[in-house]
Amino acid sequence: MGNDNDNFEARLIARLAALREQHGWSLDELATRSSISRATLSRLERGETSPTASLLGKLCAAYGLPMSRLIAAVEEGGAQLVRAAEQPVWTDPHSGFTRRMVSPPAKGLRAELIEGRLPAGAAIDYEQPSLPGLEQHLWMLDGLLDYTLDGTVYRLQAGDCLRFRLYGATRFACPGPAGAHYLIAICEP
Repeated sequence: MGNDNDNFEARLIARLAALREQHGWSLDELATRSSISRATLSRLERGETSPTASLLGKLCAAYGLPMSRLIAAVEEGGAQLVRAAEQPVWTDPHSGFTRRMVSPPAKGLRAELIEGRLPAGAAIDYEQPSLPGLEQHLWMLDGLLDYTLDGTVYRLQAGDCLRFRLYGATRFACPGPAGAHYLIAICEP
C-alpha cells in the first residue's frame, strides 16, 4: 500500500501544481487566496512535504472545488462499478485520517459517497467549505465523532445521521476511546 499511496500523492501534488497554472496564479497569489504560506506551497509543489487534510481543504476552497473532485481528477477512469480494491484511499499524514472514495465523482453526476476513519484523539479543522452550499449527510458507522458545524458541536455515535448544507468552518474530532468510522454522502448545490 505504501508504494500506491506514494504514487497517488505524487499525482495529487502534480494536479495541484497544474491547477495553479491553469488559473494563471503565482505562488504568492495562491498563498493569498488560500491563507497558506508561499513557502509551504513551494515545498508542496516540489514534493518536499505531504498535503494534509487541512491544507487540501484550504486549496480546494481557493479553487472552489470539492476535495472529492480534486482526488477524482488524480484517479484514472470513471467506471460505473468501482470495486473495493480500486477505490482511491488517501491518508492525512498529520492526523492519520483516512478518506476512501467509495463512489468517486463522475461527469454529469452530482452525488458521491466518501468513507472516513479518524483515529481516537485526532481532529481536523476546515476553515471554510471548498464549495459553499454543498449538501452533506454524515452517517456514523462506528465510534464517536464530535462534529462542529456553524459553532454547534454534534456528538455522533453509531447509527446517527446529520444532514446539512455546508457554509462555514467545520471540525471533525474523535474523542475516543476507539476511532470514528463514518460515511459522508455529498451532493453539489
